[in-house]
Amino acid sequence: MNIQLKKTNPPVMSDYNDQIILSDKIYADRKNNLISSMENKGVDVAVIYADREHAANFEYFTGFVPRFEEALLVVHRDGKSYLVLGNENMKMAKFSRLSCEAIHAPILSLPSQPMYDQENLDEILTKSGITSEKVVGIIGWKLFTTQQNNSTLFDLPYFIIESIQSISKSLLNITDILISPLYGIRTMHSAEEIAYLEYGSTLAGVCMFNTLNNVNLKKTEVELANSLSYGGQPHTVTTITANGDRFSNAIVYPRDKKISLGHKISLTVGYKGGLSSRAGYVANTSEDLNESEKQYLEKVAIPYYTAITTWLENFKIGTKGDDFYNLINDIFPKEQYGWELNPGHFTATEEWLSSPFYPNSQCTIKSGQVYQIDIIPSVKGYGGVSCEDGVAIADHDLRNKIKETYPDLWQRFERRRNYIIEELGIHLPEEVLPMNDIVAYYRPFLLNQETTLVSE
Repeated sequence: MNIQLKKTNPPVMSDYNDQIILSDKIYADRKNNLISSMENKGVDVAVIYADREHAANFEYFTGFVPRFEEALLVVHRDGKSYLVLGNENMKMAKFSRLSCEAIHAPILSLPSQPMYDQENLDEILTKSGITSEKVVGIIGWKLFTTQQNNSTLFDLPYFIIESIQSISKSLLNITDILISPLYGIRTMHSAEEIAYLEYGSTLAGVCMFNTLNNVNLKKTEVELANSLSYGGQPHTVTTITANGDRFSNAIVYPRDKKISLGHKISLTVGYKGGLSSRAGYVANTSEDLNESEKQYLEKVAIPYYTAITTWLENFKIGTKGDDFYNLINDIFPKEQYGWELNPGHFTATEEWLSSPFYPNSQCTIKSGQVYQIDIIPSVKGYGGVSCEDGVAIADHDLRNKIKETYPDLWQRFERRRNYIIEELGIHLPEEVLPMNDIVAYYRPFLLNQETTLVSE
């Protein structure tokens, strides 16, 4: 594969699109799919946990997150559902997209807030229909895939598990029914759900492109970060604008540090639906780099972009996860380039859902899934490299559904595909739909806005 640094036209940026409000049917289908999976597992009632950091499974059914409190969604096989909420989320129950009975649990509230209800949590949970005869499925947010007995490992706070166990001794971890890379409900998306996720992914791409164009020697990290936020929309990861060495004084957020010539730089922003990340150097050419780093293009950036190109050109429905993992490892060996995680993963309203790409994976790439291109190398002596964005994958029928129902979205998909194929030289399979405008657009030297890596 012949990768070159070449003068290119920039991608056309989308307008900030209108948000998609998911229909009642989507939420009804999600509940029905959950109940069917519970029946297959032999589970009578599912308890879905949420806190500020881990609310995506809860939000998937209710449409909202509990913000600074904890919350539980309790769903029975007969369809009866309950929301167990703290003080400041009780008002949200009436807005839930899933019809639920609200149960007040002050113990889920913030420290020192009033706890007028002196009932113990087990007494409160009894109101949600949990009894000693019922098998209770616990849904947290992890897959304990390396443990032999992962069905009895739970990632909820101990006080909640203890309370449930005081009612029923039959507890199972069933998080897999939502996020398993083999059969998880949440790994599959309709045309409407893809349109919903594309909003955040597009937002991330536009913000990243604007920030790339704002990089100059007069800015600070904090000033750059201003263009990585839009309209108060919630971020799914910590925003990164890091010039030079990261984490000095244990600071993980943008600092009042000046952008400096020849320094490495990392930029990342994520919204519900997708993330964009770029890493390279504050430079016009390799001549602006320290002597020891002048071969960054040949040693790091070009091999990495070869892997990105390989990723996109071979991303096809039916490909087995193990085969895809080995393909990336063959072209970009982890022992040489220092990447440790999965070479890509599912994304949704949280940045990382799970991943089908690991050794011996029997998962296959399926129509209706949304992925993040995510390979994170670490080559000693050089700065990082990143060209991370999201793509959806859709068969003929799903593509037609998107085209018919969301013509503006389909035009964006076509425009992005044409840019990647014609301007960047990447042979994109017909089922790959770029979720934002800058998929595969990579400038290793950020002060040079005219040249990018392309596949010749």
